[in-house]
Amino acid sequence: MVERAGSPSLDIRGLNVFYGASHALQGVDLQLRRGVLSVVGRNGMGKTTLCKAIMGMVPVAAGSISFHGQSLVGLSPSEIARLGIGYVPQGRRLWRSLSVDEHLKMVATKGGAWTVERIYSTFPRLAERKGNGGGELSGGEQQMLAISRALLQNPRLLVMDEPTEGLAPVIVAQVEEMLIRLGEAADIEVLVIEQNIGVACGVADDVAIMVNGKINRIVPAGELASDRALQQRLLGVGRHAHDETPEPVTPGARASDDHAPGERAPAIPRIWQANPKPPNRWSQPVSFATHERLARVQSAGALTTAPAQTEIRPVAPVGGEVVLVAGTLDTKGDELRFMRDRIRAAGLAVRLVDLSTTNTHTGADIPAHQVAAFHPRGAAGVFTGDRGESVAGMTLAFARWIARQQGIAGVLSAGGSGGTAIVAPAMRTLAVGVPKMIVSTVASGEVGKYVGPSDIILMHSVADVQGLNSITRAVLGNAAQAMVGMVEGRRAQPEVGSDKPAVVLSMFGVTTTAVQQVQALLQEDWDCLVFHMTGIGGQSMEKLVDGGLARGIIDLTTTEVCDHLFGGVFPCNEDRFGAVIRTRMPYIGSVGALDMVNFAAPDTVPDQYRGRLFYQHNPQVTLMRTTAQENAQLGRWIGERLNLMEGQVRFFLPEGGVSALDAPGKPFDDPSARRALFEAIEGTVRQTPSRQIIRLPHNINAPEFAAAITVAFRTLHGDRPLRHKTQPRGRR
Repeated sequence: MVERAGSPSLDIRGLNVFYGASHALQGVDLQLRRGVLSVVGRNGMGKTTLCKAIMGMVPVAAGSISFHGQSLVGLSPSEIARLGIGYVPQGRRLWRSLSVDEHLKMVATKGGAWTVERIYSTFPRLAERKGNGGGELSGGEQQMLAISRALLQNPRLLVMDEPTEGLAPVIVAQVEEMLIRLGEAADIEVLVIEQNIGVACGVADDVAIMVNGKINRIVPAGELASDRALQQRLLGVGRHAHDETPEPVTPGARASDDHAPGERAPAIPRIWQANPKPPNRWSQPVSFATHERLARVQSAGALTTAPAQTEIRPVAPVGGEVVLVAGTLDTKGDELRFMRDRIRAAGLAVRLVDLSTTNTHTGADIPAHQVAAFHPRGAAGVFTGDRGESVAGMTLAFARWIARQQGIAGVLSAGGSGGTAIVAPAMRTLAVGVPKMIVSTVASGEVGKYVGPSDIILMHSVADVQGLNSITRAVLGNAAQAMVGMVEGRRAQPEVGSDKPAVVLSMFGVTTTAVQQVQALLQEDWDCLVFHMTGIGGQSMEKLVDGGLARGIIDLTTTEVCDHLFGGVFPCNEDRFGAVIRTRMPYIGSVGALDMVNFAAPDTVPDQYRGRLFYQHNPQVTLMRTTAQENAQLGRWIGERLNLMEGQVRFFLPEGGVSALDAPGKPFDDPSARRALFEAIEGTVRQTPSRQIIRLPHNINAPEFAAAITVAFRTLHGDRPLRHKTQPRGRR
């Protein structure tokens, strides 16, 4: 999907809708910032009611719905449509007697990006059927027409309710592809209500899950697609427990001619219905006897026509480890095999992984089609015929493939910008300490987008990675030997992990004293890992939280949000605090260094900030004091992220100043700016017994502040946490 920054296009807060005494929507909070967002849930969870509430088709009892800052509550459906919101209702609702062309021309508007001609260009099937009536179209064609009808209003937001309901699998694939194209067009936002998990995860980067009229959580699409346990728990999909139970052998049953006496004949396949009737929150559980009675028998003939599943084999034997040499073998085959042979000659187990996007046979241990099968849409999402799409597809597939593997001793690759872009995201998913190296033509330039928060080593190839010669042999040989050394070194050395649980702490120069004091108070029982908040520092810190390598977090310094919102040089990204939201880890946080935006030398400060209050930290670092208005914006942004945390939250506001420069007599002392920051946070955060905002009359670097932070942390984690070894290094 296309990433776009900014405030939410659609902002729903505390939305409540009733049908009589039935509470259909119960405090729904949902934001669609940009692109495509999917909403999934079982029948009766409130998804269609959510669509109708957005479109003004049901009355809102409480809460707000804002579209680009304008409230929709109380407006009529026609007024909402005129604001730029298109609606594709469940069931399509076409006129049977009107032709395709008449449908489109009736709603077409002049001067918009979407015209009838563009519709026919985008959906050639509709052009072929332009003279057919609505009742003469197939289900997929009707859905295309319903979507086109909404697009011709040239909306800024498209709300789609169950766009693939009742469609054949081949038509579902067409609609899914169409939704992906809409998301990539970047000129429209899409809210998709969908029951099909594959479609929901395939068209959006994030998926919101509705349970009992509420948004239970928002998860990355890739995570939901691969987590069958989560799907089963929240959505009721997947296998039933009784599916795993072997069928008993009937006493006295006659063995077939194909089986020896006493050997159980293969069970007759049966098709189970997860829910014989569409459930809702008042439904009683369906008994197993009902499932048994309604199950259908599948014929043997049907089995022979079922598509074969891709064989997924582990890369290493149980308890063993292998080095992976991965890359595009169709263009870098000689170079990758050269490194593989060097590693194998050193006595290490090694496997060659092909990431080619041409779907050609290369003789790799793990062929490209096996990796491509891990794309959310299968191999079709990788081998598209378009190089850009194929590279993006293989990048996603390889990251998902490597996340499922065990026994990876290290990963080595070589390539140009495309090859580096394919392997780097997968390497970033591996634990810190697992050797990862790329020999790349881009290693001498800006490498932050490849390395990210991980410990990837980039080695400059010097010459292009194109054939074996005196230079490439030397460089590739050194890379192979370096990988051998790292792998053997990790095996030979004892575990370097601490016997204490790890806690991560965020620090900046102007909050160093605070972090050092907290560290001194905790280090007897906790392994304190301190991260410098320079944009990538925050991502590295949260990577440990996401990976389960940290048991606690004390996020005193959230200054990266300043640079993210106001153009500084050390920005976080939109996922700041995301690891805590996903893991539900108890969170201790504060507003450290939110009084400053970081720039480089003074002449690099944007013109729009000329005349502001600056402090030159050193010749290459210029700090700009944030204003009261900017502090209010910071407070709202952080507050919205805190509202998404479901674990225990204690967020501290130091009334005596948020940094060493924001104290009485110091250059950035500004009580009005602090007041705006604190009031915005308190006004945004929905405080509960588990989510608390705590004011203290101290500067963030005061000993009393550090003591209060430590007491809160120990209270959430226990006075003296049990000492234990951290998780094993890497994936075993």
